[in-house]
Amino acid sequence: MIAAYAARIDPENPLAGLELGEVPEPSVPYGWTTVRLRSASVNHHDLWSLRGVGLSAGSLPKILGCDGAGEDAEGNPVVLHSVVGESGHGIEPDEERSMLSERYPGTFAQRIAVPRWNLLPMPPQLTFEEAACLPGAWLTAYRMLFTNAELSPGDTVLVQGAGGGVATAAVVLGSAAGFRVFVTSRDDVKRKRALGLGAEAAFEVGARLPQRVDAVLETVGAATWSHSVRALKNGGRLVISGATSGPNPPLGELQHIFYRELRIVGSTLGTRKELSALLDFCVAKGVRPVVDSVFPLHRIHRAFERMERGDLFGKIVLTIP
Repeated sequence: MIAAYAARIDPENPLAGLELGEVPEPSVPYGWTTVRLRSASVNHHDLWSLRGVGLSAGSLPKILGCDGAGEDAEGNPVVLHSVVGESGHGIEPDEERSMLSERYPGTFAQRIAVPRWNLLPMPPQLTFEEAACLPGAWLTAYRMLFTNAELSPGDTVLVQGAGGGVATAAVVLGSAAGFRVFVTSRDDVKRKRALGLGAEAAFEVGARLPQRVDAVLETVGAATWSHSVRALKNGGRLVISGATSGPNPPLGELQHIFYRELRIVGSTLGTRKELSALLDFCVAKGVRPVVDSVFPLHRIHRAFERMERGDLFGKIVLTIP
C-alpha cells in the first residue's frame, strides 16, 4: 500500500526525511481491526516527529499522521480516536498512552490497524475531509474550552493566534456555545476571517483588550505568554496546549500569577468520550471544521510546506486514494 512516512530524522530540515512509497500492509493484533482511510489531516505534531521529537531514529521508518476518517472492515464510515492505550485499550493492558504515529503507524496511509475501541461512527452530516480534522486540533480545542477552561455561556475567552487549526476550532466551538470570543493575530485578513467565524472582536497581537477575560487559550507560547497572563481576570484560567513560537517565554510573569491567583492548566488532545461529544456538538449546532486546503496524498510535501510557512487558516487535509 502507499503511505507517507518518516525515513530520517533531521531537526534542521525536517521535510528532507519525509518520503512517500510502498509499505507493508498493517498487522492486526487481537482486538484490533483495519480501516480504509479516505482522509487525514496534517498537524504540527507530524513536523515535530520529523525533527525527532517523540520519535527516535531507531523506530524508523514510521508512517506519520494522527488524525483520520475512513471506512471500517464492514464498510461503515468511521472517525479514528488518535490515542492508543487510553483506558487500557492497547496491545498491553497497562501500556502508556501514545498517539498514532508514535508507537504505532499513523494515518498517512491507505490502511491502518487500530483497536476497535478507537473507532467512532462518522455522522452522515460530515464529509471525510471534515471528519478527519476532528480527532486532533478540534478535539484539543474542545477539551480546552469545555473541560479545562471551565467556561459558561456569556463568559469571555481570548484565543491567541487566530488562523491555526486549534485556534479556528476554538473560535467556532466557543461562539456556538455562547462564549464571548476574542482573538489575536498579526494578520489583518485572519482577524477579519475570525470575525466571520463568530469571534466578537479581533486584535493585533499584544493589543490592550477592552476588558480582562475569564480564560485564555494559548497555543503560540513564548511570543504571546506575557499578553495572555496580563489579559486574565483575577482567578482566570490560562489553558495551554502548544508553543509553536517556543516553550520559554522571556518573562515568567510569576508575580501576576500568584498575586492574582491565576490558574495555569496544561491540556493535551482529549478522550474518546470527549470526541464523541464533539461529534454530537457539531451535528447539533451545525458547525463544521474550517478547512484551509485539501491535497492528494502524493502532494504531501506541498501540504507540509504550507503548514511550515504558517500562512494557513484552518486545517490542511489529505485525501487518500
